[in-house]
Amino acid sequence: MRRLLVSSLRVLLPCVDGARDRRQEGHRHRRVEGLGARHRRRARREGVDLSICARIHREIQAAAERLRATGWSVHAQVADVTDPEAVRSFVSASVEAMGGLDILINNAGRAHPGNFEQLSDQDWQADLEVKLFPVIRCAREALPHLRARGRGRIVNINAVLGKQPDPAFFATSVNRAACLSLTKSLSIELAPENILINSVNIGSVITPQWENIHLKRAPDLPREEFFRRLGAEEIPLGLMGGRSDLILLLER
Repeated sequence: MRRLLVSSLRVLLPCVDGARDRRQEGHRHRRVEGLGARHRRRARREGVDLSICARIHREIQAAAERLRATGWSVHAQVADVTDPEAVRSFVSASVEAMGGLDILINNAGRAHPGNFEQLSDQDWQADLEVKLFPVIRCAREALPHLRARGRGRIVNINAVLGKQPDPAFFATSVNRAACLSLTKSLSIELAPENILINSVNIGSVITPQWENIHLKRAPDLPREEFFRRLGAEEIPLGLMGGRSDLILLLER
């Protein structure tokens, strides 16, 4: 059985924070938002148990109920991954509920637009607390359990801005680069222990973050037209990605 743990500040169905595999006795951590029906069916075939977290009780409970209705075994807990004690409690409770841990998926994040001159020290600190430190905290708490299994996986959901910075998202670009460096450094350190660390660097995928940006930038422009124009102006293929694109990438 594989056990999957997913950390996220937001729960957008379906988003999975953690999971257990009944066949291989493993633990996987994934985000609720990115999982579609096909991915859920595949995970059920593999016997995956999940553990998920988010800050808002009604959202995490709604996510858990929807996942359970499709056959998942789910541990759901209210937790804010910017709080070290909350992370510690979530990982500990998840491991107890699932009987172990195999895979951690770090997926907390939010868009924080602003160029260099627009960002205050508080803006920088807040962005670091959401993007970098949750990865550090969740990995730190998960590592003893992965080592106990003699193997494990950590997947950090990141962004292409870490490699292709955008001054309009200055803090995000810098902090996503830091996440890439953390992932690479940790992967080198832990590879001899059969614990593999990878970063999935998504581009312009239509998620609730982009929905919020739409409402801020052009609230009077229809949703479809906003994303059509954005894709045509900024994406070589001329269109934004969808959740299904992200799911296919994570399944590989």
